Amino acid sequence: MCPETGRTRLSYHRAEEIFEENTRLPANPLASPDDIEDLDGWTLHWLRHSALTHDAEDGTSTPMLLARSRHASVRSLERYARPRVDSFARHVAERDPAARRRT
Repeated sequence: MCPETGRTRLSYHRAEEIFEENTRLPANPLASPDDIEDLDGWTLHWLRHSALTHDAEDGTSTPMLLARSRHASVRSLERYARPRVDSFARHVAERDPAARRRT
């Protein structure tokens, strides 16, 4: 219970249910709204995974990613640190000495 409002807090399970139900159509853009009950939406774990992946792509350090994800080892963090092709290309281009000389 929230000490300020006196309201019951939303459980993780209920928050995940609400999030999943409300992301069924965005997660399945080609589906018909008539099929919404049969679709799967995104999960809170997927959202967490996505945030960590974007942080890794943006150059967040490994120690910071470990702290944020609460993983104990780098090995468990590997699944999040798989940059997309466009992120990898941007990373390489930003560090290309020839490109730096042209600007």
